[in-house]
Amino acid sequence: MRISLLAGAATSCIAVLLLQSTAVPAVAVPAVAEPVPAEQTSAGGGTVTSLSLTSAEHSVTKRTTKPFSLIGVSWDDPRQSLAGTSIRVRTHRASTGTWTDWHQLAVEGEDAPDERDGRSGIRGSTAPLWTGRSDGVTIEVTPGPNGLPAGLRAELVDPGKGAASSAPRTLPAETAAARMPQDHEAPRPGIVTRAGWGADESLRDPGFVYTGTVKAVFVHHTDTTTDYACGDAPQMIRAIYQYHVQSNGWRDIGYNFLVDRCGTIYEGRAGGVAQPVLGAHTLGFNTDSAGVAALGTFTTDGPPQDLVDGVSKIAAWKLGLTGQDAAGHTNLTSGSSQSRYPKGTVVSFDTVSGHRDAFATECPGDGLYDRLGDIRSWAAHLQGR
Repeated sequence: MRISLLAGAATSCIAVLLLQSTAVPAVAVPAVAEPVPAEQTSAGGGTVTSLSLTSAEHSVTKRTTKPFSLIGVSWDDPRQSLAGTSIRVRTHRASTGTWTDWHQLAVEGEDAPDERDGRSGIRGSTAPLWTGRSDGVTIEVTPGPNGLPAGLRAELVDPGKGAASSAPRTLPAETAAARMPQDHEAPRPGIVTRAGWGADESLRDPGFVYTGTVKAVFVHHTDTTTDYACGDAPQMIRAIYQYHVQSNGWRDIGYNFLVDRCGTIYEGRAGGVAQPVLGAHTLGFNTDSAGVAALGTFTTDGPPQDLVDGVSKIAAWKLGLTGQDAAGHTNLTSGSSQSRYPKGTVVSFDTVSGHRDAFATECPGDGLYDRLGDIRSWAAHLQGR
């Protein structure tokens, strides 16, 4: 039987209420003595609070936690599928004192890094949800046919104010006069550096891992809110960074670049924007590729034109560094049978492809996926075609 914060009954469900204070309106439940939740703090003042969900089965539990702005759910084994599982959340807005509607977390989850990334302790995880400043959340988990994975827990992320840095905050756009024209080369767009969005460099692994020549760009969406103010993009990226590193166990943020709804481009994984940095964005095809993530959810809605332009600019430049035609095709070899293709399979991709082309996912959403043709065309135009 499900004990829900709303009403009604069902079978095999978890409902967990996480509150900052007892003043938040909610269904009254008995207090429960529990250990202090696990918490990780960054130098920039951000925190990730992890709270076990498996211990709350068939019950409602009240707990205390700090305010947060992003939430996700993780579990021990990244190879375990949550197919058929439903995870819904609603949050309590700190600014208005009201509850949001229910939101479904994408249980197809985040891609675990390839074996080459050399990580231990990697966890499975849903895509994160940007909530804005919140002080309470209700989580409802309905297990699929395989039940719930071990170590299921909620991850509540407060991005903090960002780490201070004296490094350049923006890599300026390159002018045509400064370039040596080559086949398919495109101007370098302005790129906000990691220092610019306040990355705490003490969180990530100190070293860098590089792949071979970048032959393709995979386009993603972050599956977070879309109606954000563009000034909030840096803290959204910090929260995703903390989630990828502190909750998922990755060496760094998974994407090589991110683009907000205003078209601003951000440096993602560290190691040099012009370098072939191995990302953790497209399982099985992280080698010889780069991942560009659009901040937002475009499952049905189309992306703003500024965002499309930003993705086009970074794809044109990144592919042009290695002489790749943004409107062309390339071959990549699958590095994981958890992708759409068995390990070792040689697959032909558009040089600008969607995440779903390589992995069983809705990402980057129908709205953005339908604009990939426009992105290829504009990127090719920027490359001088």
